[in-house]
Amino acid sequence: MDATAIGIYIHVPFCLGKCPYCDFYSVYPDEIKIKEYLSAVKMRIKEYSLIYNRKVKIKTVYFGGGTPNLIGHGGISEILNEINEKFNTSALEEITVECNPNSVTEEFFYSIKKAGVNRISMGLQSANESELEFLGRKHNSEDVKNAVSFAKKAGIDNISLDLMIGLENQSEKELENSIEFCSSLGVKHISSYILKIEENTPFAKKNMLLPDEDKSAELYLFVCDELEKRGFFQYEISNYSKINFESRHNLIYWQGKEYIGIGPGAHSFIEGKRFYYERDLKKFINGALPIPDGEGGDFEEFLMLNLRLKRGLIKKECAEKFTDGEALFLDAFKKAKRIPTEYIKLTDENISLTKKGFLISNTIISMLI
Repeated sequence: MDATAIGIYIHVPFCLGKCPYCDFYSVYPDEIKIKEYLSAVKMRIKEYSLIYNRKVKIKTVYFGGGTPNLIGHGGISEILNEINEKFNTSALEEITVECNPNSVTEEFFYSIKKAGVNRISMGLQSANESELEFLGRKHNSEDVKNAVSFAKKAGIDNISLDLMIGLENQSEKELENSIEFCSSLGVKHISSYILKIEENTPFAKKNMLLPDEDKSAELYLFVCDELEKRGFFQYEISNYSKINFESRHNLIYWQGKEYIGIGPGAHSFIEGKRFYYERDLKKFINGALPIPDGEGGDFEEFLMLNLRLKRGLIKKECAEKFTDGEALFLDAFKKAKRIPTEYIKLTDENISLTKKGFLISNTIISMLI
């Protein structure tokens, strides 16, 4: 039996400051915390390799955060060396590191490139200074321009930038400026998210004049069209790429495949089980076990995840994955026929959402399941 190709997600829980919209787990770093964190991560890699090494090959590694570059090129190299030593990495295709554009150097990119990193994801959010100030970001567009240039000089050409939609008083003109800025830098991938106010964040306590649902929808569709004009093709609700530059790690999530998450707050799905680590660095360092989160991988979940993708839910894949997969697909197909064609696209072989369908995806998915 062939080994299963999986992803490894490393959550780096360090940030120099918290953005007012951010709900990801992070703490302020110091040398001792970073050293203890790295030891704990390497210990978990060793433990997982003893359980799964014979069954899996590592396809992708993703360093998310927090701000992963705060553990330095040395910390990233340490973790990658441990993965290479303990797991079968013969199928490894993509290693991504999230970076903060105002805290990276040319030397950092050269060093992580040498360690095997071949993809960078940076949080631009906006190329407009007033919007960056609103979001509490510490960088400016020039910092992003420099960081992209440093990465390219080091030989890392696969670069993704994040954009935020639905900011206070945001107009299409401001979004177009940000999109044109990304395009001018020659990046390969853009993630574009509608701002969502999370509980227990500073933004949740403010009375902000954010665009209503209709205006947010207009801005979303505007972004889809403008990115496509510049050669960025939508392949997921919030993600666009040049041809063949989709995020291979994130596709593992959206295609219902398996992954191991390491770090406080990180989630895993492997051998039909879901589990996660508490959002607590001290407990993680002290060896706290992950918390079971039930079974995963049923048809409803598979449908929900695949309908995030532009290609949608594919009948053949359902039949291969589930004993009664074809019947389950046909049942969903029957329900999908009742949904107006401006929101859903049907062929004999797949069910997929249109751009307008993505805007009401939760409603559509609940109708199908």
